[in-house]
Formats: sequence, structure tokens, C-alpha cells
Amino acid sequence: MEKEIEELTKKTASPEIWSDPVEASRVMRRLAYLREEVESWRELERRTRDALELAKLGFEEEELEAEAKSIATSLEEKEKKLFFSDEHDYKNAILSIHAGAGGVDAQDWAEMLLRMYLRWAESKGFNTEILDTSYGEEAGIKSATIAVEGPYAYGYLKAEKGVHRLVRISPFDAAHRRHTSFALVEVLPDIEEEVEIEIKPEDLRIETFRASGPGGQHMQKNATAVRIIHLPTGIVVSCQSERSQYHNKMAALRILKAKLYQKKMEEKAQEIAELKGERIEAGWGNQIRSYVLHPYKLVKDLRTGVEVTDPYRVLEGELDEFIMAYLRQNIQREREKDARR
Repeated sequence: MEKEIEELTKKTASPEIWSDPVEASRVMRRLAYLREEVESWRELERRTRDALELAKLGFEEEELEAEAKSIATSLEEKEKKLFFSDEHDYKNAILSIHAGAGGVDAQDWAEMLLRMYLRWAESKGFNTEILDTSYGEEAGIKSATIAVEGPYAYGYLKAEKGVHRLVRISPFDAAHRRHTSFALVEVLPDIEEEVEIEIKPEDLRIETFRASGPGGQHMQKNATAVRIIHLPTGIVVSCQSERSQYHNKMAALRILKAKLYQKKMEEKAQEIAELKGERIEAGWGNQIRSYVLHPYKLVKDLRTGVEVTDPYRVLEGELDEFIMAYLRQNIQREREKDARR
């Protein structure tokens, strides 16, 4: 990291970089992040060295033990960050939930997932903003999009993208039968201005409409909600969280940019796979986790094999066990690939 800081500092001394605002912004953000990381590692190093010196001098064992535990906790947090190898892992995230097969049960399930992720983000100290919600006619939501802001929000939440399956006795079935519901979770890095994605004004169709659901009289009487259709790709995004039409438009463009970047990366990955002769499954359709509330209680991640017998704890936002297992699995796969090379 110190070597990269040296290289980037030299880069910022060149007048050429300032002629490209996007690249200059990317470099300065990276530089600020690296400096903060290096300082935190060096501080941990200093604390360890000082503790060892105090131990040699026969300092109070109780105080040394407390400092050792504190250093170990800090090191554990640092170790988690080593799981994040993707260039966008440290960024904020844009998470979308879409109700799938299962009718009103699926819409209720989508709302349960929304609550779960909001609770998880709160427990991590992350800020959240609901950018868009489409409510079901009877209950639940058809879809929702939230912004999650905090260090490594995308790095953590990328573990959650895929299809989530719920099995329970339906509260909407008068016969009290067991129903299976599905919801799709999409997670994108909030790339902001760091990546150059060209969006031409003539490629956009922008529509305004009245916000649905809770929001007060102002939102219901005025067309503050914004829908943007990207004509070349057919991607549709909307936002109705802000009272201002302008802010909703800016938020919708932010989501669109992230989706276009994701599409670009998927096309690139597919092109490479085709050159290698591999077959790629398109889309987000793989089921990643089952939540069973009846006839027994279990949450099982189908990728890592992690099981939790208290699904209500998971639905309250306790997801770290699943997320960390997924990240460890990814690291293991990368090591195996490196070993084969």
C-alpha cells in the first residue's frame, strides 16, 4: 500500500491527470483510502511494539491483557478486509429486491427481506436510504431499491445477490397451507463519478408520476417520482424517495449508471468465457439460500452449506455468518486458482 501511495502521489504531481476530472477523482479517492489504511496498520504496529516493551518491563498483567485483547479485536477487523479483493468492494452499495413467484406471499417475503437488510445495515453502523418502493395491492412490496452507505458496504452485500426462497404457513391462506415464495436480490456498487459510463441525453426517456404508498400529501399530489428508460438497453429505473423531482432524477441516474456498468462487466465476462469455450449462465437466477419456517426451522445457504436453526434471528439482520462464509469461500477459490496457475 505504501508503494502504491508513492506511485499515486507522483501521478498527482503531473499536470496531465488534472485534465481528466474522472481519473483525478478516482486517484484522489484511492490515495485517501490507502493513506487511512496504512496509518491504521502502522498504529496497530506501534501499539503491539509498545505492549511488548511494557511486558519486558514487568508492567501490570491485567492492563497488558486488556490491551492484547483490544489489539486482537482490531486485527480481526483488519483480517476481514483481506477478503475484499474486488476493486469496488470498498464502495457503497445499491441493493434491489424483487418479489418473484408466489403472489402476495412473495410480495410479503420481499418486504421481510427489505426489513432484514435494513436491520443488518443498522447493526453495522451503515446509513441507508430507500430510493424506490413499489407496493403490493394487498400486502408487501413488488420491489424496492435502497442505497447502503458505509465502508465495504458492497464488499459485504455482494454475498447476498441471488434468489432467496421462503417456506412457511401462509398468513394469507385461509386453509393455512404451506407456501413457497421467491424473491430476487440484486446488489450493485455505487460507482458515482469514479467510472466513466457515457449516458447520452437522447438515449433517455424521462417520465414523472405521483409517488405511491406512504409519503404525505406533498408526494401524493405532485408528480415528484421519476422513471428513466434507457432506450438502447431497455433498462428501467425509478426513484420516489425525495420530495424534490430533481433529487429523484439524480438518484435514478445514479442507479442507471450502476446498472449500465454492471451490464458492461457482464458482457465483458461473457466475451472472455466464450473465447475460452466456457458456458455462462446469464442473469441472477441462481437460488442461494432457503429460509424454512415450517415444518421445521432452518436457514441454509446452498453455496457454502452454512446452516442456522433460528431463522427469526437471521430475519432480524444477523447475516454475518453467511456473508463471512461466502467471502472465505471466494478467497479459497482464488487461492486454488493461483495454485493451479
